[in-house]
Amino acid sequence: MTEAHPPVRGPWLRRHLGAVLLAGTALGGLAAIPVLAAPEVPVQTPTTTTLTPPPINQGAAMTERLPSFVGLVKQVEPAVVSVTNYLKPSANFDEGAPQQGPALPFPFNQFGAPGGGQAPQAHAMEARGSGFIVNPDGLIITNNHVVKDARRVEITMSGGEKMTAKVIGTDPRTDIAVLKVEASHPLPYLKLGHSADVEPGQWVIAIGNPFGLSESVTAGIVSAVGRNIGSGPYDQFIQVDAPINRGNSGGPLITQDGKVIGMNTAILSPSGGSIGIGFAIPSDTIQRISADLESAGHVTRGYLGVEAQPVSDAMSKALGLSTAGGALVAAVQPNTPASHAGVQPGDVIRTVNGSAIKDPGGLAVSIAAIKPGEPAHLDIIRDGKQETLDVKVAELPNEQQVAQGGGQSQHEHEQKLGLALGPVSPDLAKQLELPNDTSGAVVMQVKPGSPAEQAGIQPGDVIVGVGTHAVQSPSQASKAIGDALGHDSKALALRIIRNGQPAFVAVNLNPNAESGNG
Repeated sequence: MTEAHPPVRGPWLRRHLGAVLLAGTALGGLAAIPVLAAPEVPVQTPTTTTLTPPPINQGAAMTERLPSFVGLVKQVEPAVVSVTNYLKPSANFDEGAPQQGPALPFPFNQFGAPGGGQAPQAHAMEARGSGFIVNPDGLIITNNHVVKDARRVEITMSGGEKMTAKVIGTDPRTDIAVLKVEASHPLPYLKLGHSADVEPGQWVIAIGNPFGLSESVTAGIVSAVGRNIGSGPYDQFIQVDAPINRGNSGGPLITQDGKVIGMNTAILSPSGGSIGIGFAIPSDTIQRISADLESAGHVTRGYLGVEAQPVSDAMSKALGLSTAGGALVAAVQPNTPASHAGVQPGDVIRTVNGSAIKDPGGLAVSIAAIKPGEPAHLDIIRDGKQETLDVKVAELPNEQQVAQGGGQSQHEHEQKLGLALGPVSPDLAKQLELPNDTSGAVVMQVKPGSPAEQAGIQPGDVIVGVGTHAVQSPSQASKAIGDALGHDSKALALRIIRNGQPAFVAVNLNPNAESGNG
């Protein structure tokens, strides 16, 4: 695959690793910026403009066709709204400071404000993002992080018209939120397309409210699909090179036929501004999650009960497989659908209900889409032989339920140390110059002033062990950390890989004591 920018490697990545959330621009005390809106009209395919350069070699001419998005923008722009989040007094939202990764537990502020200055420390009273209307009755889709900690949410439409929006439901795991406004007339709206049909190279436009500049339109192409950026178990982002920035969060990504195929959510950036690497939640995910949120206010997901890791080329050779790909079962949790069906560590799950599984993320997405109580047919490879297992899918515990009886969620365990962890994807392993068979949990973010920062932990470090226990995934690392914390430990030993070299780092859990790591 040809990328818009050369791969980011080495020290730069370790300093700036992370997908930066496009959190709404904080504009405390200023009036909302209106978003133009108009009645919906049929969407037409954009026209093309023929550009004829000067003659080459005495008469030979080169003709290049580029799309014009003028007609498309006029049709779809009225359904894109500005979302203003009037924050609760206790909300901790640093003005000008970008945030990292959907559903990560704390602000990503180590890069400071755009332009190289330091982000103000005062709490913002309001923040801005984007959203788009998906039916004439006023149903609106946006990001969970746009409306998080909201005391009141307001949307702005044409001519400065403002309406208070009700938060129908949110899903932190996919960073999707559904809002509802009551209007006296039908509202313009956009239709969701099928993101499964999206291919790299397609032209797309992004519309939103970056840095408070409403009705901003940018264009580019789809760079890749199915991206895992380490923000959660259901990562399958669409990567685009259309410039998107803070405040674009919740805005639509639109194809030339006027269909929404994604929601702009995150960027990879050293400064909080666009460098041409943006990520959008696929519309197929939006369709499924928003339907649950609209009907029940929460999301119900299928649950299998396994810990899985990717099958690299090296691992496929070690297991005697003909090809790489699939999800290698590293552990089976007791008393779960997987254990009842006979799934074993070492099994490689290749398909779920006939759909190919490329990696653990694909497995998580496929199982989550199955309704609890329904069967799932797993094609697996065990000891070099193909078998089929039938599993009755259960319901995934929600965010509030405890993990493994430990009394706290996995994110809370990470929060105590000041860490945000992500999986070691093949792309990330390549960028970090790790061996192909490296497994563990990559440090995506370190909270300033936390025990982890005092111990010298850095973004880009890969945790491969907690104490004497090896870990092969973020969930295993979180559980091992939780187990250690449950023993009233005063310090925690993390085994990491940094710059290709293994090392132990002692994390002192007493914030008033020195870390002891020099």
